[in-house]
Amino acid sequence: MISDIYDRSLDGDITREDALMLVKYNPFELFDTADQLRQEIVGDRVTFVANRNIDITDRCIIECGFCSFRNHIGYEMTTDEILDSIREAKEVGATEVCLFGGVLPHMTVEYYLDLIKSIKSNYDIKIHGLSPVEVYHAAKSSEVSTKEALSVFKKAGLDTMTGAAAEILVDSVRKQICPNKVSTAQWVEIITEAHLLGIPTTSTIMYGTVETWEDRIEHLLILRDIQRQTGGFTEFVPLTFLNENNLLGNASKGASGMDDLKLHALARIVFGRDLPNIQASWIKMGTKMAQIVLCCGANDLGGTMMEDKISVAAGAAHGEYLSREEMALIIKEIGRVPAERDTIYKLI
Repeated sequence: MISDIYDRSLDGDITREDALMLVKYNPFELFDTADQLRQEIVGDRVTFVANRNIDITDRCIIECGFCSFRNHIGYEMTTDEILDSIREAKEVGATEVCLFGGVLPHMTVEYYLDLIKSIKSNYDIKIHGLSPVEVYHAAKSSEVSTKEALSVFKKAGLDTMTGAAAEILVDSVRKQICPNKVSTAQWVEIITEAHLLGIPTTSTIMYGTVETWEDRIEHLLILRDIQRQTGGFTEFVPLTFLNENNLLGNASKGASGMDDLKLHALARIVFGRDLPNIQASWIKMGTKMAQIVLCCGANDLGGTMMEDKISVAAGAAHGEYLSREEMALIIKEIGRVPAERDTIYKLI
């Protein structure tokens, strides 16, 4: 049966019923099958990107139940402070800057345009930033469509967009964990608009709150459908829920280690050749767990980061920065080949 699943994964024929069955299957056969698919689809190379994460502000009007970062410190960076952070990143050879942060009323289309233009006029660096929820609120504040907002962001220099704010793409779950965020349909629409405008994005899932395996599988299938339509996803990033200092931490202690492994393996099988890059988030799980995930279907170790205030606020205790040398060592320790990439997975 598992060999049949392997073949149908490569052919793109995995169904919802298959995925539900695999959750209950022998986990070690599941992991082995995912690892074999990883080797067939992307080989033994494990990629990573030299980047810096910049959390612009911890102030936010959205009020998600899983957020530990809102008003954690109480700050908003100026453009000059953001440029200083990018300068530090460039000094250690970063090729990408990731812009994250809360949503505030003054963060209009014009606000983001000024920021993007300031970065591009000062530094030769890829800007990976915004998410569907930030695009939605910026467009709403500026009284333009999300497609119009995305068009001007691209023209100003936005290279890629994040697939954040996805959490779980099931509205009954979203009503419990992030009722003020965009709906599933709105998230899908904005991501699809970005892809069709030539803005690649990542894709994500945040799992381990109140959702079921059925919800997680529905999420994966939605992402697969988008990818088959647009081809615009560069990677899939599973983000395990961190339960400290947030409201949902009272209801959920997060996913188990076994669920972490199963989710990455299942993603490899469901996505097959459609979405070949699956990331192991070392900052969420730690480097040792990330090594195991890399043996269960994943092929990317993410970014060097330099900082991640959001994860730290929620209880991540695995550090905020790994050098190129440390990334390479982690990869070599599991017998794989380290390779530095850029944002869209071109090797450097």
